[in-house]
Amino acid sequence: MARRPAPSPSTAAPAALPVDVRLTNAVAYAVFALAVLGSLVAAWAWLMRSPVFPIRQIELQGDLARNSLPTIRANAAPLLAGNFFSIDLQKGRDAFETVPWVRRAVVRRVWPDTLVVQLEEHRAAALWDGPVDEDSTAAADRLVNLQGEVFQANVGDVEDDNLPRLAGPEGSAAQVLAVHQRVNAALAPLKLNIARLVMSHRGSWRAELDSGAVLELGRGSDDEVVARSERFARTFGDVKTRWPQPLEYADLRHTDGYALRLRGVTTSLNTTPRTATPGAALARLN
Repeated sequence: MARRPAPSPSTAAPAALPVDVRLTNAVAYAVFALAVLGSLVAAWAWLMRSPVFPIRQIELQGDLARNSLPTIRANAAPLLAGNFFSIDLQKGRDAFETVPWVRRAVVRRVWPDTLVVQLEEHRAAALWDGPVDEDSTAAADRLVNLQGEVFQANVGDVEDDNLPRLAGPEGSAAQVLAVHQRVNAALAPLKLNIARLVMSHRGSWRAELDSGAVLELGRGSDDEVVARSERFARTFGDVKTRWPQPLEYADLRHTDGYALRLRGVTTSLNTTPRTATPGAALARLN
């Protein structure tokens, strides 16, 4: 019987390593990997605590009318912690947003030692009196910005002395501001201007004019309140032609008309479009 040729050394299968050798190698690889990982963690921890990469500059961007670099440094810098790598950008943003008049801040790193801060400031649109009902009136120590957000600031810093005062339930500032703008625009042709607008907790609206007159706007949707104001504005000019006495009070809550009190004259008027006439019904004279 012919014998098979013995396999050459190049084609012979490698002999399997003993189990104890393989286990030793696996443990060695694991120890090496853990050592490398531990070194990386230690290096990162050192980098986070290292004073080698401090924040040396704060660059402000944005249209800043209320704040300057010294103001930012005095208010926000003490709240910043860490170096260029370890600083928490979210906490940094919160720190800058604690500065008075700052509405929003966006913070980013710029190598090697700079924080660039994009700031948006509040633009005051009104003074906010807070919740108002029949029994209490809150002091006006807050402001409303153009977005309808209430924010804390020193009211004495406001240069505009003609800001309107708004009042309403908590969370209603944006709605009250929007209604103020719409009703004020409706009254503009009469040269009447709202100095204070109040929405009660029951949803009833009351406007106080800069002349001292009061308009009772009643309840309803914003559109309904504005519609009553527009109806008043369309017809009051004719009333003024006949009775030029200053307006003291107007009750617009009636379905098809409104009641007026002029200085020295009290009237009740029907103001539906088809029958709107000045002094259609004179209730009484003082």
